[in-house]
Amino acid sequence: MNWNRVEGNWKKFSGKIREQWGRLTDDDLDVIEGRRETLSGRIQEIYGISQDEAERQIKRFEDSLPDDRSNMQYDDSGARAGTSRNVGGSQSRDTRDSTRSPTR
Repeated sequence: MNWNRVEGNWKKFSGKIREQWGRLTDDDLDVIEGRRETLSGRIQEIYGISQDEAERQIKRFEDSLPDDRSNMQYDDSGARAGTSRNVGGSQSRDTRDSTRSPTR
């Protein structure tokens, strides 16, 4: 997981941050705005832990998030930005004949 994904989608991830560090307030989250260093500083201050411990906790949190190898941004609904959801119900399907042998 790349922290740039968290920073770029802060509204989506701020809820998960709040679940992990419940003492953070909405005001704290507004100030942090996805900046990892600011998050680390607030965690240190609120929980009374060292910088190294705050960084370990953030790293564990980051590693627990699903990996997105495409590094795409997501909109508020959780869909990738710039894509549309399948609203009409049609689905693409493989129209190749599966009974045919591959040609060489």
